[in-house]
Amino acid sequence: MASCKHQAEVNIPIEAIWNFVSDIGNWAPLVPGYISHEILNDKESTWSFKSDMGIIKKKIELKVDITSWQEPTKVTFHLSGLNEKFTGQGYFLASKGRNNKNIMTGSLEISAEGMMAKVANSLLNTSLPEITAELTEAVALKAEQEYREHAGV
Repeated sequence: MASCKHQAEVNIPIEAIWNFVSDIGNWAPLVPGYISHEILNDKESTWSFKSDMGIIKKKIELKVDITSWQEPTKVTFHLSGLNEKFTGQGYFLASKGRNNKNIMTGSLEISAEGMMAKVANSLLNTSLPEITAELTEAVALKAEQEYREHAGV
């Protein structure tokens, strides 16, 4: 199973981070290669995005199930492939940092299954750090932008 964590410093209150990540619709469009998403209910959504893992480029469709809301610091989710055989999980965690800044940690674990699992898992091991970093940084930046827009800062 490919696994990766990335931390981003954010200059907004933990509650503002929570306000952003507690709405799936805010961060789904920030997934690298985003095409579309559909909110099924407050805990379930489906996402489509273009995967570009070296030689493999394909449209991936997955279901995201929120498994836990731990206000104000953590959102945990489960991932399952709709058109490809893989499963995974992840979370966003907000924690206190230094100098009045906070830390947002993004974590992803994904495992491919089936005939191409060995090749797919190898590709995931090399691409997941970049995907996790891009998503975490994008969520942190967008959360800061939204906070400043609504706070008039």
